[in-house]
Amino acid sequence: MNETMNTGPATAAIPGYLAGTWKADPAHSEIAFSVRLLGISKTRGRFTTHDVTLVTDKNPLRSSVTATIDLASIDTGNEKRDNHLHAAEYLDVDTYPMMSYRSTGIRQTVDGWAVDGELTLHGITRQVLLTLKVNAFSSDQRDGQRASFSATAEINRRDFGIDAGGVALSNKVSISLEIQAVLHK
Repeated sequence: MNETMNTGPATAAIPGYLAGTWKADPAHSEIAFSVRLLGISKTRGRFTTHDVTLVTDKNPLRSSVTATIDLASIDTGNEKRDNHLHAAEYLDVDTYPMMSYRSTGIRQTVDGWAVDGELTLHGITRQVLLTLKVNAFSSDQRDGQRASFSATAEINRRDFGIDAGGVALSNKVSISLEIQAVLHK
């Protein structure tokens, strides 16, 4: 259930919350996806090169997130499949090398947070909702302040002009993000 909540201060629900600009630590962050194949199994993968910036405002509802993902960095654990996904019929990385996301609003929900935003993939921009969980804000002796977030989303690949794969490949693509970010001053 993702109903909007309007009770109490938003920061009270986030222990250790800090306002600031955060950059995802690539060694401790993952942008992954899964898609069902032949209605039986799931193909899973991740993008190994990405740039994610989170700006946490004193009022969490005014916070924002931007991300760019290098589509050529796709890794499904199968080099032949990865190369096939680079082709024009799928991601077309020669024409559209990057995927991007830009938040347009954040809402507190009964289950956590919802991030409204725009995903641009394959030259097409669509509204995509991220269901967000704030895991922790903590101090790290080596790197200073860290924050951890988990998010999920679901897109229809055909909404982004990716029609290859026929009926063998599900239209629904599940996206999951595990982001550990470092505070930049």
